Amino acid sequence: MPKKAGSSEKKQTEKKTGGGKGAQKADDSAADKQTKGKGTLKAATAVNVRHILCEKHGKATEALQKIQEGQRFDKVAQEYSEDKAKAGGSLGWMTRGSMVGPFQDAAFALTPSSVDRPILSPLVKTVHGYHIILVEGRR
Repeated sequence: MPKKAGSSEKKQTEKKTGGGKGAQKADDSAADKQTKGKGTLKAATAVNVRHILCEKHGKATEALQKIQEGQRFDKVAQEYSEDKAKAGGSLGWMTRGSMVGPFQDAAFALTPSSVDRPILSPLVKTVHGYHIILVEGRR
């Protein structure tokens, strides 16, 4: 079962930076990599996001499995999503502060990808249900 987004990410960050002494140096190098390096996420104020929303955990898990087996995200969203974004799961461009906490945290942590080669969040639980999130762009 996929892990939920949340405090475990903070713990992983603390492990990577070493906490305590020397943590500031590691944080500085991480900031340098974000602005210079390949493959790192730059700070963004908006994301172009798609999602699949399911009320039941089992249905969301089934949808996630179909995508992992190679089905296109937008096709699975049409079949499984239970919200107004059923047409491929697109929510469009969303800004910070316009999404519920866990959903926003997961969306801004994702690397942009496409519906046919998605990079997905694990299942994200919110007051609305269980989400599978895909980010198509950042700005």
